[in-house]
Amino acid sequence: MPTNRRDFLKTGATAALGLSGFTLISPSVLGKSMGYIAPSDKVNLACVGIGNRGNEIIKALNDTGLCNIVALCDVDMGASQTLEVMNMFPKAKKYQDFRKMFDEMGGQFDAVSVATPDFSHFPVTMMALAEGKHVYVEKPMARTFQEVDLMMAAAKKNPKLVTQMGNQGHSEGNYFQFKAWKEAGIIKDVTAITAHMNMRRRWHGWDPNISRFPNAEPVPSTLDWDVWLSQAQPRGYHKDFHNGQWRCWYDYGMGALGDWGAHIIDTAHEFLDLGLPYEINPVKLSGHNAFFFPMSTTLEFKFPARGAMPPVTITWYDGMDNIPAVPEGYGVSELDPNIPPPSTGQLQPARLNPGKIIYSKELTFKGGSHGSTLSIIPEDKAKDWESKLPEVPQSPSNHYANFLKACKGEEKARSPFEIAGPLSQVFCLGVMAQQMGLKLEFDRETRQIINNPLANQVLAGMPPRKGWEEFYRV
Repeated sequence: MPTNRRDFLKTGATAALGLSGFTLISPSVLGKSMGYIAPSDKVNLACVGIGNRGNEIIKALNDTGLCNIVALCDVDMGASQTLEVMNMFPKAKKYQDFRKMFDEMGGQFDAVSVATPDFSHFPVTMMALAEGKHVYVEKPMARTFQEVDLMMAAAKKNPKLVTQMGNQGHSEGNYFQFKAWKEAGIIKDVTAITAHMNMRRRWHGWDPNISRFPNAEPVPSTLDWDVWLSQAQPRGYHKDFHNGQWRCWYDYGMGALGDWGAHIIDTAHEFLDLGLPYEINPVKLSGHNAFFFPMSTTLEFKFPARGAMPPVTITWYDGMDNIPAVPEGYGVSELDPNIPPPSTGQLQPARLNPGKIIYSKELTFKGGSHGSTLSIIPEDKAKDWESKLPEVPQSPSNHYANFLKACKGEEKARSPFEIAGPLSQVFCLGVMAQQMGLKLEFDRETRQIINNPLANQVLAGMPPRKGWEEFYRV
């Protein structure tokens, strides 16, 4: 039977010690008894995207003690935002092109973390799955509906490979509470959800009357701009396309919805079995233009009845001046006299932390983002239900440890592509409605937009740049 070098060395060492009368204590036994995990029992990890958010992810993965960081890849390798991670792992091999990393040392790592701009999650992930690597990819999975479809198909083709999208709340209190409350019948008959992200998030002072992309600027000496563009159409470098600003542009990012949606509506989407909406309606688009996201947006997502569960409407609010009304008993919030009340006459809080309000036929729930747990409102109602609430189990691992333990066969990933993919496609449809400024009617059976032929073409996204077509084959 075939054997790899690592297994051969283990077997050889055992035989040699046996001949000398010694007993070898395996690293797994040491790990259980002393909290030690031998390097040979860790997941060898290659990291693509190491600055900014990538920096945080790599540290979190490394802090689990379950992986060896063996390769680092970033198109801006050596720029200020990448230096810290480079210095933390001096022995890791360094690359600017992920394709070269796979070519040169693909046999030396088991898994890949992907923390690049939204649009370039796709080619790195597709190559990793094709090369037999487990994948941890930041949210949302990809920028277009079709790309998410291809990523799910690639994962399904390789069922032994672990996939995980980086919505950390799927491994924290929010996940386990929502699951327990749904199973106990506390959360039932949900009809509406308000999801809101009204804090500043890389919003800018750009002119919404923009008529073209900004003029090209000199490319920084540390940056491989051609690889940064990956499958996107050629365009000259500009500082406002880079270092987080990419999130503002339709060509590269998914706006506040793609950024925060997975942290706010993910558990409701999974445990209420929402799937894909049949209608997406852009109620408000302030500063709408064809290039970057509106300054504030209100979107309605309509989901049909599912079995005994009633239809659900999710209303998404983003923007500094686009704060939703809250129900009676929501809680005390500071009020800003400069913000007029909505047409309903209800006062609205000056600031709301990112989160959601879940309306069911009997109860109303208030919750935050990421791992924040839900509470029943108003307070007197919460007291009435206190004795009926089930015990919520503690998470056995955080999101990063869950991924690495899944790679080792010790746990099951909580946000694999079959769960994260449809959620990401909800965002893709929402972004299409934002960009086109149109109500979209979506056939959940045929997976086509039925009220606008042009929108149906946009569903697949632009053809990839020449030389990047290979990533669109499963």
